[in-house]
Amino acid sequence: MSNELEAFLEYITVTRALSKKSVEAYKSDLCAIEEKLSKPLIFLDTQKLMTLLSSYENKRTLNRKLSSVNAFFEFCYRQQFSSEKTKLKFAKIPKLLPKFLSYEDILHGLDLIDRSNWIGLRDYALILFLYASGTRISECLELELGDIEGGWLHVRHAKGEKERIVPLAKVAKGAIDAYLLTCNMQKEYVWCNYQGGKLSRISAYKITQKYLGVSPHVLRHSYATSLIRGGADLRVVQELLGHASLLTTQIYTHIQKQDLKDTVEVCHPMAKESL
Repeated sequence: MSNELEAFLEYITVTRALSKKSVEAYKSDLCAIEEKLSKPLIFLDTQKLMTLLSSYENKRTLNRKLSSVNAFFEFCYRQQFSSEKTKLKFAKIPKLLPKFLSYEDILHGLDLIDRSNWIGLRDYALILFLYASGTRISECLELELGDIEGGWLHVRHAKGEKERIVPLAKVAKGAIDAYLLTCNMQKEYVWCNYQGGKLSRISAYKITQKYLGVSPHVLRHSYATSLIRGGADLRVVQELLGHASLLTTQIYTHIQKQDLKDTVEVCHPMAKESL
């Protein structure tokens, strides 16, 4: 690892106080580039760097790498390690509507669950919880018994280590209570596997895939979509989802616009006939 890269990692760790996961992501991206090209990142030719990064077909992955590189170069310029201010352009990503399920789709999936044992009650409660809270699966699986109090959920292990409080629907709270009452294992976390250990991301994925045919993250999109369609203010949805920027939340406004367009096409006479 080059001296400049070590200084950058120390800067984002100490001065900027980024989360451990963020620092590890930067370190992984930037060290991999230095290792592949066998040269300190600060001395890399831009063309060679872009040739290396072009091997990433996934544009979102590519942009994450570019973001790490740009942050490093910006730091080097400010610290006068480099006399040139280098900034690489991000790849264009088409705006796609997030995949989501309707309330009816989710109810249909819930009807498929056999709730005669605690495993079924857990699966039922997990799906209801994800749809009722909009939590990321990482936040969900870190949930401890004391994090739900009354009708409120305390999300303590949020992205970027930013805690938040969100209301939790009574039906979801009731489903969790029924599951916990039946599961007699000693546990620290709310969601446990059949041995009493913490439920894994893979197991959670298998549960939502089995009954709904989607990943757990689609339930987060479904939560946000339901709120937007119901008339919720965008900034309120931002707070509930724990988005650092309103720009991240604004993707759901495209769903609202599509709803308006569909309504006009169905209801307005000029959308149906030509003059």
